[in-house]
Amino acid sequence: MNIQDLNELDFSNVGQWPLAIKTVCVLIVCALCGAGGYYLDTQGQLVNLTRTEAKERALRKVFEEKQGKAANLDSYKLQLEEMRVSFGTMLRQLPNKTEVAELLVDVSQTGLASGLEFELFQPESEVRKEFYAELPIKLVVKGRYHEFGDFISGLAALPRIVTIHNITIGASKVSKKSDSVSGSRSLLLEATAKTYRYLDEEERE
Repeated sequence: MNIQDLNELDFSNVGQWPLAIKTVCVLIVCALCGAGGYYLDTQGQLVNLTRTEAKERALRKVFEEKQGKAANLDSYKLQLEEMRVSFGTMLRQLPNKTEVAELLVDVSQTGLASGLEFELFQPESEVRKEFYAELPIKLVVKGRYHEFGDFISGLAALPRIVTIHNITIGASKVSKKSDSVSGSRSLLLEATAKTYRYLDEEERE
């Protein structure tokens, strides 16, 4: 088969073409159909398949996470109940309105029982939070180092929550004859003690 044979082909009588030319034409038509089918249909399906597989992986991950949570549901319920009990215990350590005055007395008596001398005991304005209020108290007490330790330990032992902040300790002038005789010096402790009280529903609103 040569170029002249191709020029002599009769397109109105394809059946009479040589077998080799028929074969080549059939292959060309098949290739064109395959390419057209790929670009017109298969390519879009492959893109959709990729998206579907990615979505499947994401859904599988979500399913595994939820399955893990469901498997540990009893454990989560137990932890939640423990947190509620712990939270309730902490709330019971917060005084209400009527107990704050008693708590302030407890703080001052703890200092006196530790052998300290108060130079300042000044409750300040409440600072309200989400469900509780802070009551800062400015303290300036005079005593010795171990007495300060007894005071702070005594505050920690109170049935209500009292925290100490911004502690500074410095030397104090000798004010007692016993200090002059012994040669020891009293110290000044300046700090802010914070007590807390629970806000009732009306106050939170």
